[in-house]
Amino acid sequence: MLFGLDGVEIGLIIVFLCLFGAILSGFPVAFAIGGAAIVSFGILAMLDSAGILVHQAVDTRSDAYRAILNEGVAPLDISKFRYPDLPRVAEPLFQGGWELALDRNISFIVNRINERVLAGASIETLLAVLMFVMMGITLERSRIANDLLTMMARVFGPLPGGLAVAVVVVGAFLAASTGIVGATVVTMGLLSLPTMLRNNYSPELATGVIAASGTLGQIIPPSIVIVLLGTLAGDIYSTAQEARAQAAGCGDALTYLGRVAVVSVGTLFQAALLPGVFLALLYGLYAFGYAVLNPAKAPPVKGDGATGDYITRGEKLTWFLGVPAALVAALFFAGAGGLMGSQTVVVDAYSQQGQVASLRTNVSPQCKEAMIDLHGQSAWDRAVAEQQAINESGVTQTSTRLTDEERAAERTRMLGDAAPIGTGIALFFLMAALVLSFARGIAPADEPRPLAIGGLGIVLGLLADILFIGPTTSPGVTVLILAIPGLLVLWSLRQAAARLARNDLVRVVFPPLVLIVAVLGSILGGITNPTPAAALGAGGAIMLAAFRKLKEDGRSGRVIIGAALAIVVMLLIGVNFDLRVGVGETDFEQWVAYLIAQACYLFAVFGLFYSCVVLWTGGVLTPVVRETAKVTSMVFTILIGSQLLNLVVISFGGEHYIQTFLRSFDNEWAVFLIVMLVLFVLGFVLDFLEIIYIVIPIVGPVIYGGTMDPKWVTIMIAVNLQTSFLTPPFGFALFYLRGVAPKEVTTGHIYRGVVPFVLIQIVGLAILWLFPSIVTIVPDLFPN
Repeated sequence: MLFGLDGVEIGLIIVFLCLFGAILSGFPVAFAIGGAAIVSFGILAMLDSAGILVHQAVDTRSDAYRAILNEGVAPLDISKFRYPDLPRVAEPLFQGGWELALDRNISFIVNRINERVLAGASIETLLAVLMFVMMGITLERSRIANDLLTMMARVFGPLPGGLAVAVVVVGAFLAASTGIVGATVVTMGLLSLPTMLRNNYSPELATGVIAASGTLGQIIPPSIVIVLLGTLAGDIYSTAQEARAQAAGCGDALTYLGRVAVVSVGTLFQAALLPGVFLALLYGLYAFGYAVLNPAKAPPVKGDGATGDYITRGEKLTWFLGVPAALVAALFFAGAGGLMGSQTVVVDAYSQQGQVASLRTNVSPQCKEAMIDLHGQSAWDRAVAEQQAINESGVTQTSTRLTDEERAAERTRMLGDAAPIGTGIALFFLMAALVLSFARGIAPADEPRPLAIGGLGIVLGLLADILFIGPTTSPGVTVLILAIPGLLVLWSLRQAAARLARNDLVRVVFPPLVLIVAVLGSILGGITNPTPAAALGAGGAIMLAAFRKLKEDGRSGRVIIGAALAIVVMLLIGVNFDLRVGVGETDFEQWVAYLIAQACYLFAVFGLFYSCVVLWTGGVLTPVVRETAKVTSMVFTILIGSQLLNLVVISFGGEHYIQTFLRSFDNEWAVFLIVMLVLFVLGFVLDFLEIIYIVIPIVGPVIYGGTMDPKWVTIMIAVNLQTSFLTPPFGFALFYLRGVAPKEVTTGHIYRGVVPFVLIQIVGLAILWLFPSIVTIVPDLFPN
């Protein structure tokens, strides 16, 4: 053995050195990865042909190996790491020669590109990357960060360390709306760093908080890291659990685990929400604590004063807290008391599936033993008792077609259980009431009558729903009944919007906030998957940027406002009306709804094209499209190059060698801790994209093939990868900030400034390790 190392170990070292050298060469990373794969394979092929690299493999034909197999140990668990005394046999690095390995790699790379880049099952999810990138770049070009930083500095500036806290708040807000680390760091570095330095802020604190806050876009949804990592982790987790189930003697993972072995990007967005907010909170607390302990290095800054009416403390408590809390509580108690709820009377043609046991019990003895080891004897006994009770009751476990009499009886039951007020109507009037309350609080000195008319419309609408609208009332008749109350509410909301627009905080925060709620709400609520939500975000960002451009030029933005309202109307019609015209009997009501929805769709498309024209003539759209193409091309080129590098590692047994080493540990938590430490160290020299596409496919089958929750594992990796933007010397956020920082800010200031925030991320990882419910609580409460 060369240098006393196994041939596979030397091969892994050569691959890493080639990758590291290619990255340092100055070539674009996307091409450097593929080049490193080709160069490293050539070096290994020459050394293997010369007989220099020799792999000491376990002799599978020895008596000692067969004796361990006879003890019931799985072949995957037998390795020289766990059993160092096993006989070895010398083998060449490439089984069958490097020519055969090259032929296999060429065929495999074609298949992998087809599966993972061009036409695989995950390509639809990867399309979200393109649209999230476009959404982020468009919002960044619309100068949303400028207004947010100015406003938040006015709000938090008078506090100790207020400017630093404002940067954290804006970083979290931009993370949820753009998710582009480079754009966020550069924008905040240009706008807030000179202001903080002029107000005698410490250069270390100023640079550290800007760099750290800019990286929040890597964990707060919608995060490109989570889209890429989640797409890969979902495939790895499903495959690893299927292999684990088959090794245990069970037919599939559903039987062995008692649940489907699936983790989606939408679920990971839910899981990442609280950890992202938690990290932002830790950053803000550190900035505030630093200012309290070092007041001279982070002094409070007097603001310029806010615009709008003077509001007393009592008015703030009444209209911003008391009335909204009372409205939400009233809705909650109405739902709990049966006054509000579902009014649907649609009866399915088939019955619901009967009760099933918590675990499948009709399994082989080997699978039974493995399931008892996994779930415990009590869970198995409970499943057996459940299955026995089901068998004795004679209740079928499959759906059956209902007869006309059964469907009529079910419809009668649903009519009797229907609530007086529909959930949709109640939520609409609740949102309207909240807007009216906030408008009253923003301008308490204005005439209250226009807002009171809206309140009257809400009361009339609820009374009309109770008295005249029932479960069998058609959507068209419902619209006619609610027309007068609805018009009163809409007129009042228009007056409220004019008052809210006079407040700078509402005017700056509200438009992007609506976009964030629309995108994240549709994903976190399980309404749609990330790809359509990303398309909605990209279109909304284009319209928002065009509206801001028109306002800057002194032109009217009514077309864009009308297009946004057309989208809302179209969605409401689609939810409440059956638009499948020509299918069965189509009544007049359906035709009217379809034509109105079609008209709204056409106007919304016109508004989107009009927005594109506005941005194009204003010189905004062209750089947005160019930057989107650059970033997306880089991501997919790295994806292709990393596949080639992975195949090189697999071809000489490197992947199997690493996985065998990790499986030699009896404690899966120790394995995961080792992987996390390796990822943290690699973050000093590699970008998150290289780590995701090169390292995770190698270690993923081991860490995702155990009992740990895949949501928790993925979010822990994502938070760990976030540190790769901050860790010197190759943290990308540090380079971005160095490029826009004033001359008096040195590289040493930036490096020293990010150290506390790297430590904060380590503390955050430790807290997530000790309290995994921070990650899992949202997906458990709102299953996606």
